[in-house]
Order: sequence, then structure tokens, then C-alpha cells
Amino acid sequence: MADTVNWGVLSTAKIGREHVIPAMQKGKISRITAIASRDQASADRVAKELGIPRAYGSYEALLADPEIDAIYNPLPNHLHVPWTLRALEAGKHVLCEKPIALNAEEATTLIGARDRAGLIVAEAFMVRHAPWWQRVRALVHEGRLGEVRAIQTFFSYYLDDPQNIRNLPEIGGGGLMDIGCYAISTARFVFGAEPLRVAGLIERDPEMGTDQLTSAVVAFPKGHLTFTCSTRLAPHQRVTIVGTKARLEVLIPFNAPFDEACRIVIDDGAALNGSGAVVESFALANQYTLQGDAFSAAILGRAPLEFPLEDAVANMRVIDAVFRAAGSGEWVAV
Repeated sequence: MADTVNWGVLSTAKIGREHVIPAMQKGKISRITAIASRDQASADRVAKELGIPRAYGSYEALLADPEIDAIYNPLPNHLHVPWTLRALEAGKHVLCEKPIALNAEEATTLIGARDRAGLIVAEAFMVRHAPWWQRVRALVHEGRLGEVRAIQTFFSYYLDDPQNIRNLPEIGGGGLMDIGCYAISTARFVFGAEPLRVAGLIERDPEMGTDQLTSAVVAFPKGHLTFTCSTRLAPHQRVTIVGTKARLEVLIPFNAPFDEACRIVIDDGAALNGSGAVVESFALANQYTLQGDAFSAAILGRAPLEFPLEDAVANMRVIDAVFRAAGSGEWVAV
């Protein structure tokens, strides 16, 4: 029985080069063994920069490597499902970047392919592996906040480059797919339930067509998520979780820094100026490293996969519902 998992990376995408690959290289049971690009020179360059042993000039060549156990797929959104399917056909487990697909119907096709292959597929929501988010969920379930009834999430950045993949609607660009998905995923994570219906508002870029400002109300069985995400506002991110006894804030909920402690704030509201708030800080931890090793552990049979493919499909259903609700101007069932 192997004690590590050999990973191959499909493409030299920025998220992989700058964040995921360096983090996974620090993992205890994950080894980045190969990387592929559609250009051999590009693959060679990134492999050399990151110390990756093998570089392939095509995705097909990487998938044909018999020593690769798992694939990390950070391709643009419209290529998530096609290349995840190809990887499964090649006998590889797949960790695919979010969002898992362009819509829930497309995402569902992965379930049958996964089952036929007898392999593991998961969506790369790294935040759920972070110690601070694990602590948030534990505090909620322990009743530290009382009965949680409301979650408010804000996530924004400014990007007006028309050539950036996040601004190309035909390949799954836009704020809801890129960052709104985090608001939905973390609310489901905290509530431990699936939403029932949504209402939404979307403002689209008049030239590019992508959603540049999206707000939604997502009704869960015992509470509400309200969120706003934007690709045309000053960078900001914050999650506030409010219960009947206290509120909790996650100060940098998604793009957690690698060089400073992450913090959460718990406040019972006795002093409206926040003077009674309790701050919890967490030791340095890379959520991408933790995500990679959690997936590797599942492959090696050391631990169950906490967030299987079905979770990704469920998240996609909510995203679809927000688009439908914004288009209709009415509440839409998930």
C-alpha cells in the first residue's frame, strides 16, 4: 500500500502556480509529480520554477502517465467537466476547481462517470478544510451563538480586463460563479442543511455580459443567507453569522493570508461598541495544503471524503437557482 499520492496538474493556470501547487508540495502525503500545458515550453518553464519532476506538452500525455494517481483540474470553468471525465476514463481521481461545472445538469454527469470508474471526485473549496472554518462550524453546532438564524456574506474585487477568463460569460465567467459560490458553500457548511428557495438580483456588465454585481437571499429551513458578490467593487470579504445569543465574524473568510494568523470574532452584543468581543486567533495553516492532504487521505483509504461530488452538485443547484430567480424577479425553489 502506497503511503503518498502522486498528483498531476492539468494546465499552468495562475491559481495552481501561485497557490495550490506550492501549498500541496508542503503536504505530508501529496506529491506533485507532473504538470501539463498545451505548450511544452510553458510546461517546462513552470515545472522548473516549481521543482516538478515531469512536464507534458499536452493534457492527454499527462493522463496517460501510469504513475499519476490523482489530477488537480484548475482549467477554466467550461473545461471542468470535460477534462474531469477524461481523467476518470484514464483511471485518475480528480480534485476539480470550483465551480464544478457550468450548471447542475452538467455536474450530475460526473456522478455516473465516477461510479463507473470507482474513483473519487471532489470540488476544491479549500476553505472548508481551514482550522478557523472548522472552529466556526463547531461553535455553531455547540450552540455558542444560540440558534443561528442569519448569515451575511460579502465578497468583492475589481477586475475590468475583458480578456480575463472571469469576464468571459461563454466559459462560465462572472462574479456568482467565481466568488458567490463561496457564500453559498460556506452557508451550507455552517447551517448543515440545504436551502429551499432563493431570490436574486443581478447587474450585468453592458459590454461583457457577465454578472458584475449579484445579491441574493437564500432561505434555509431554519435561517437565511444574504450575500453580495461583485467583480467591480473595491476588494472586501467578510462573513457574519448571527444567532440568538451572539454573533461571529470571520475576518478574512476566503483568501486567508499565509503569513499571519487568521481571526474570528465572537460578540454577545452586550456592548454595542464591540468592547466585549472575544477574538480567537489561529496558528498559521495553509488551507490548500490541508485540502490536498485530505483528498490524498481519502484516496489512500485513511479517512472518508467529507465533501463528495454530491455536495458539489448541490452547490451548483443553488447557483442555478440564483440565476433563475434574478431572471424571473421571483422566488425560485432550489
